[in-house]
Amino acid sequence: MAAKSPEVPARYYARLCELLGQDGVNVSALLKAARIRPAAVRAPDAVLRLNQVEMLLDEMFRLTRRQDQCHDLGRALKLSSHSIVGYGMLSSPTVGYAMTLAARYFRLIMPSFRMRFRVDAELAEIEILPVLPMSRSCLQFHLEAIAVALHWEIRELLKNQMPDYELYLSIAAPPHKERYNELVEARCHFGWQSRPGLRMQFPAAVAQRTPALADLGAVQMAERRCNEQIRGAIAQGKVGDWMRMMLREASDGWPGLTELAQTLNLSPRTLDRYLKKEGESFRALSNRTRHEKALELLDDGRLTITHIAHELGYTDMSNFARSFRREAGVAPGDYRSRRAGRARPC
Repeated sequence: MAAKSPEVPARYYARLCELLGQDGVNVSALLKAARIRPAAVRAPDAVLRLNQVEMLLDEMFRLTRRQDQCHDLGRALKLSSHSIVGYGMLSSPTVGYAMTLAARYFRLIMPSFRMRFRVDAELAEIEILPVLPMSRSCLQFHLEAIAVALHWEIRELLKNQMPDYELYLSIAAPPHKERYNELVEARCHFGWQSRPGLRMQFPAAVAQRTPALADLGAVQMAERRCNEQIRGAIAQGKVGDWMRMMLREASDGWPGLTELAQTLNLSPRTLDRYLKKEGESFRALSNRTRHEKALELLDDGRLTITHIAHELGYTDMSNFARSFRREAGVAPGDYRSRRAGRARPC
């Protein structure tokens, strides 16, 4: 039996259909061509299969002969569009807290992508990477829509006092490149890297700014609600995906089973039992994810190996080196040197 296509929230595509209707597109015909029932888009908690989304976008491009609707959608989305996660972001004590919260619960916003947020002495950085395979046109549409939406949402958090920042997109410059002029503060760079994704870099001070609607009680309530939704996903047999996401997005340490269980108000034993139902063990999953993150950080090249060891929760560099060598067959420094050598042009 073929695996089902992954599900994504329908709310963003419902908003896209509203915008298309305002432009005179026959939305009923569009949905019919994409094999989507109108009621399946309008319901508050509706979901679509990713293959349905791909058909919807392909039909939209064919009917409108345009590919810049991603900008229209991104501009139309507000923080409140992201349900309880957006409410938590609006209520966060700082912009950095809001971005950390968004990264932690990004699977509730758009499970086909993951978000990372990091801050150092100079930069606050957001990175968006796809986690599910999708068509090239679907990927490009989403990367552009997410970039535009993040621009306006961060602007909202910053009370419209947006600093200049760098926006890197892996896609080639699109035919509608001039629309990026609407993101006045963004310095756009296309064809950023070989792997698909986007990166936004702001001055580090942005992370310390206080949103207009900061409310500690409200953000705590929002986080409880987010955890309830995650628990619902876990009960449906998706605990491994959630734990990989939490481990990947951890910074300044590496969470253990007890810490992850406390996040969801579950006992470690209960969380481990859910994981075993999926044929997984926490130790194996943690080690695998830790090594994957080590490879990514070493390939990225911006952090020292000591900093990477700290980021991965190692208190002793020799422990990191020993663990990495066991998995990769070489020391971290040798791995980085070999990768750099292969990447160097002849």
